[in-house]
Amino acid sequence: MAFAVGDKIPDLKLAATGGRDVALRALRGKPLVVYFYPKDNTPGCTQEGQDFRDLYEQFTALGAEVLGISKDSVRSHENFAAKYEFPFPLLSDPDEAACQAFDVIREKSMYGRKYLGVDRSSFLFDAKGVLLREWRSVKVKGHAAEVLAALRSAVA
Repeated sequence: MAFAVGDKIPDLKLAATGGRDVALRALRGKPLVVYFYPKDNTPGCTQEGQDFRDLYEQFTALGAEVLGISKDSVRSHENFAAKYEFPFPLLSDPDEAACQAFDVIREKSMYGRKYLGVDRSSFLFDAKGVLLREWRSVKVKGHAAEVLAALRSAVA
């Protein structure tokens, strides 16, 4: 199932850090950045989280919320978020419901072995929950700043 610009945010509820559940559609009313990453405590995912962390105040100053999603457990997310002081929630998607809804599962290859995994992707929604912009197969360096620039343009 393709997920594309103009689509509404999926109606999903996921367990999150901080001992709470987050219903994505309940976050309407302000812009939302949702980024998917493959695995807690891996170099690229750690850097991506740190980049969003370092720009988080600028995202919130524009009225936006940031959410990170991976298939890792809430417990793993809690440790990851605490270790790197992430101020935004990390959501757990062990059954891949969000991954499937956002169409981020892709065939990957490591050492010649093919497998299905999370394609690093980010999504920017407006305050009505409509997808304004998507980034697929993200390269970490400079990505959070690019998302912030797109948010600035969207709210201008």
